[in-house]
Amino acid sequence: QVQLVESGGGSVQAGGSLRLSCQASGITDIGCMGWFRQAPGKEREGVAAINNDGSTSYVDHVKGRFTISKDNAKNILYLQMNSLKPEDTAMYYCASVLGWVPRPLQSVWYNHWGQGTQVTVSS
Repeated sequence: QVQLVESGGGSVQAGGSLRLSCQASGITDIGCMGWFRQAPGKEREGVAAINNDGSTSYVDHVKGRFTISKDNAKNILYLQMNSLKPEDTAMYYCASVLGWVPRPLQSVWYNHWGQGTQVTVSS
């Protein structure tokens, strides 16, 4: 059974940094993994993803500030977030699916989700 457990969220001031981690267990092939976020009253948004061919995707408003990476040996997905803004405040979720997906920032492709970790950025 696949389990995804996020960690690393917290409260920071604008301009600060956080690194989120997602520990995956119960799978032998990680496939495509992504980070999504959802703020109160808003739809879930794909933030960054790394496909099973190693290609990465980012939503426009985090490009240059966020970096997604993966440690295949440890089955850990990371999201390094720099220059954080108050609008980055949200619950952040890790997601995974076997294989390659054509639009990795769309949540519909994923079938495993973590419970989320809260990120709060104050001005």
